[in-house]
Amino acid sequence: MAKKNDVTVEEKLRALYNLQLVDSRIDEIRNVRGELPLEVEDLEDEVAGLNTRLEKLEADIEVIENDIKSKKNLIDESKTSMKKYSEQQKNVRNNREFNALSKEVEFQELEIELAEKNIKEYKAQIEQKKEVITKTTERVEERKKHLEHKKNELDEILAETEKEEQALINKSKEYEQNIEERLVKAYKRIRTNVKNGLAIVPVERGASGGSYFTIPPQVIMEIAGRKKIITDEHSGRILVDEELAKEEQEKMDGLFNRF
Repeated sequence: MAKKNDVTVEEKLRALYNLQLVDSRIDEIRNVRGELPLEVEDLEDEVAGLNTRLEKLEADIEVIENDIKSKKNLIDESKTSMKKYSEQQKNVRNNREFNALSKEVEFQELEIELAEKNIKEYKAQIEQKKEVITKTTERVEERKKHLEHKKNELDEILAETEKEEQALINKSKEYEQNIEERLVKAYKRIRTNVKNGLAIVPVERGASGGSYFTIPPQVIMEIAGRKKIITDEHSGRILVDEELAKEEQEKMDGLFNRF
């Protein structure tokens, strides 16, 4: 092939339009996948978040169960102390000592009462958390099934299109290497700025492809002459004549069929 700077304007237009056709085909493949990759990612994040919540709930229950054990130990200690104080009351020498021991017994009774109340509250907390765990576990299973379905759907699409997409990406890079860098940059800039990614469009029925704005006959003649690169004044897209577009489309259809 001739050097990039030695090629004719027509050759540049054909090369750019070929690049556009390949990139548009890549866009179509990716559009087929649509939002699926993002849906899969969101579902994975949701399942991970729910599992983290389950781990926290289980850890919370473990802490509460340890608190219950501590309260039960406190009750046992208080009962032991009450028994000891009751025995000591049998051997007191005066009412002052007896009353002091009675107060100790009363204090231990209050400790037991409070501990039993705490245990009851702790058990209620555990039941509440177990209910949340049950509902969260059900939610995890439901989201996992949905995730598996979406992954299978995505895998099927990838299996059908991944090979073709990679071949087209390689072909796109190959085309870029045969086009002047400034034109490639302009092409990519236009593709970024337009909604459908079409930077190179043919003239159709007197207007640029996808546009309702009529192109003056003189400009249409210049485009058909293929002597200079002309852009649409409304969209900024590079324009090619319909015949050139048709010829390159037919060539590309043959290429696409081989993938």
